Amino acid sequence: MTTAAIIALAMLLDAALGEPHWIWSRIPHPVIVIGRVITALDQRLNFGAARRAKGIAATAVLAIGALMIGATLAYLGGLISVLVAAILIAQRSLTDHVRAVAVALRVSTPDGRRAVAMIVGRDTAGMDVPAVSRAAIESAAENFSDGVIAPLFWLAIGGLPGLVLYKVINTADSMIGHRTPRHAQFGWAAARLDDVLNIIPARATAALIATLARPRTPWVDIAADARQHRSPNAGWPEAAMARYVSVALSGPRAYEAEMSDDPFVNPNGMRAPGPVQIDAAIAVLWRAWRAVLAMAILAAILF
Repeated sequence: MTTAAIIALAMLLDAALGEPHWIWSRIPHPVIVIGRVITALDQRLNFGAARRAKGIAATAVLAIGALMIGATLAYLGGLISVLVAAILIAQRSLTDHVRAVAVALRVSTPDGRRAVAMIVGRDTAGMDVPAVSRAAIESAAENFSDGVIAPLFWLAIGGLPGLVLYKVINTADSMIGHRTPRHAQFGWAAARLDDVLNIIPARATAALIATLARPRTPWVDIAADARQHRSPNAGWPEAAMARYVSVALSGPRAYEAEMSDDPFVNPNGMRAPGPVQIDAAIAVLWRAWRAVLAMAILAAILF
């Protein structure tokens, strides 16, 4: 089975089933297992001196282990590759979680805060409707890059080993890649490697969204906004999404009770978005997903 066929079938399977509760309530999801391994390494190594060196070693262990597991699974055949890829792609679960925020906001602001707290790491207690909506749209854009385009890109480039490697490092970054006193040194290697792995996918995501927009968004405007973002990669899909749905994203927000004075992405966009704009962002994700699926199917037919 060709890689393009694996990609197309995995995308369709993920879109159809998402993350079935009846399966993952009985056995741990692979990402949960990855998280347990990362936690064990963190607890066993992240203390005392030479924390950066220990973090580099832990990241190397994770990367080598991921490549070995990916190669073993790929050896088992195309069907296993499709199943693993479908599990590690997050289109359906992403759109379901973002849609839940829009549904909750239509009930009440507190319901919206609880829903968005499931998908963002910032403080949500003081959020109003626009802040909840911005957070949901930002999460939609960033996680479409991290959870869909990047896994598919590395699957296309490196097969199943590439996909598993990406997913392991991306999970490590989300757990230990923060600039906190505990993880600033130990998580440095995981965070930097995740940055490298996302350089192309983040910009490809932005280009895909910008290409689908009508009228076309000038790339120079997207690039200008993206470069102001705190993340070297997340700003690209956010900047493209902000202009597609005509909303100002990012801006000041609270992390661990401390406000960050981040600039707005697309500052001339709507400053008070709501559930309608969240719905529009979800529609963008599915439109972009269909474009990628079409490319995968075409590649499978031609090659």
